[in-house]
Amino acid sequence: MSLKWSGLSPDLLLTVDRSSARPLRAQLEQRLRDAIRTGRLRVGERLPSSRELARTLGLSRGLVQECYAQLQAEGYLVTRIGSATRVAAGAAAPPAPAAPPAAAPRLLADFRWGVPDLGAFPIGDWLWATREAARAVPAAALDYGDPRGSPALREVMAGYLRRVRAAAAEPDRIVICSGYAQGLRLALRTLAHAGVRTVAYEDPGSPATISAAAASEGMSAIPVPVDEHGIDVGALAATDARAVVVTPAHQWPTGVVLAPERRLALIDWAGRRDAIVIEDDYDAEFRYDREPVGALQGLAADRVISLGTVSKSLAPALRIGWMLCPPALCEQIAAHKRLDDRGSPTLEQLALARLIESGRFDRHLRRMRATYAGRRAALLGALAEHAPGVTVTGLAAGFHAVAHLGGAAGEQDVIAAARARSVGLYGMSACRSSGAATPVRLILGFGNIGERSIAEGVAAVGDLLGGR
Repeated sequence: MSLKWSGLSPDLLLTVDRSSARPLRAQLEQRLRDAIRTGRLRVGERLPSSRELARTLGLSRGLVQECYAQLQAEGYLVTRIGSATRVAAGAAAPPAPAAPPAAAPRLLADFRWGVPDLGAFPIGDWLWATREAARAVPAAALDYGDPRGSPALREVMAGYLRRVRAAAAEPDRIVICSGYAQGLRLALRTLAHAGVRTVAYEDPGSPATISAAAASEGMSAIPVPVDEHGIDVGALAATDARAVVVTPAHQWPTGVVLAPERRLALIDWAGRRDAIVIEDDYDAEFRYDREPVGALQGLAADRVISLGTVSKSLAPALRIGWMLCPPALCEQIAAHKRLDDRGSPTLEQLALARLIESGRFDRHLRRMRATYAGRRAALLGALAEHAPGVTVTGLAAGFHAVAHLGGAAGEQDVIAAARARSVGLYGMSACRSSGAATPVRLILGFGNIGERSIAEGVAAVGDLLGGR
């Protein structure tokens, strides 16, 4: 694909050697031939005007015009009256085309987990917030700034987290990061520098993500079982871990809520062990038929690093997250953030701040709660009709459910058979530290799939799941 320039003449990097005995025009002609032959300049690409190229290289315009005329005569260039000089079709043999990647088959329904409704991103509100933020941004805010992030966003976010998550949030204890992955890595790096060598995580949970992040910081990661009340704090205490990653508001992937007595036990463990709890508050905004659960960080701000993002509430592509940091660790986390990337993009932070303080963010969340509640109902209705033998759990919040399958069919057999019917299903084995495929559990995401597709997809695979 050739570049389409508009307006001013495009730049082109060429050099000539004035100390060479070879004439300058011959050098320029050869440089242009080589650029076309090697593919630096592609068919249809526009060259600088003769005046601009002469100015750039310190040559006479007449010399450049003669060069262009010669290459046009040789078939390398084409010039039309009133149009720019461009690389001629067939001027160079095109490179062998790379084999196109195999197109993913179009699915009737894809129950992929962890993805919100991408089509519902509030693009109009985001454009409004971006314009408002850019219109009012002071020049000083465009400098590198505080690695912790924009003071405006940290102020707004602190108020939001106090209001919505009952967090003990202050602006100077917040570090803005580029999503959960960076936040987790910054937290583990800070703890590793403080002498922590082992981090625990929930099982099932996110073994690949956490183990990779821990290994990158020279730490080991160990699984701790989860039951119907959340992470087993007794089993955690039996390890040598001085950090643990948990999802207390809506455990990933089982969906259970960390019970009150477990919350207190976990905080007590952190105090006795001189440990840190890393709280992944990943989809706490979306709840349906349960009472709201506050952030664990609100109980022990000195022992909990709370991570949140807009990846589920808005879209993963924004790459905006935040860390609520204990006072003793905030400066070290900010220092590591500075080394990582000098700070996250400011204009996006200001836009998010404007979106939240205007009330448009809350309005979007209310709309999406209703949308996901409708999809949840559609999923339950379809399963009741087409797979009545399936038990479903984990639906009190978020936008995924866990389907408990009986029968003799294995997880991968069910997934493969569903794929043959153009339905994407995903098993819990990827969330288990052992990779075990039993007991057979499927994680049915309904964030990025409409109600009609949910019904059609379940109808297509109902007999595989436990239908009559």
